[in-house]
Amino acid sequence: MRKAVYILAVVIIAIAIAISLQPKNQTSTTYHVTLADPKLYNNGTFTDNFKIQKGTYQFSFVPNGDSPQNLSILLKGNFSYSEDFSLQGTLHNTGISSYYTWDYLGNKMIDIPQDQKVQIRINPHDNILGSVSVDLIKK
Repeated sequence: MRKAVYILAVVIIAIAIAISLQPKNQTSTTYHVTLADPKLYNNGTFTDNFKIQKGTYQFSFVPNGDSPQNLSILLKGNFSYSEDFSLQGTLHNTGISSYYTWDYLGNKMIDIPQDQKVQIRINPHDNILGSVSVDLIKK
């Protein structure tokens, strides 16, 4: 009986070590904003400034069916990035129910040439009531 307990303990420790040695996902959120309040907009656009490091980044969104149909994002620093995203719903049928998932289509990848301060401008094209979260994630 004791031998089985020791073997089980060794197996558990080996599994824990194996899990800890797995490569970690090397992403981190550099910028995040949830646009869910019309007061966040000035003349129909949201503007903010933040610092960013040199590297490759990807935009990520948390939209829903009420999110703006079109979302334009402009980044300005020692470079310029501009993209017009379009909201697309994908219908999923499970046999007993149907539901949509939502995503913005457009070029989500961006290369930042050097550490710098940038300005982000998000234009929801007059849909300031629909909520959406925008993240810029370092890859």
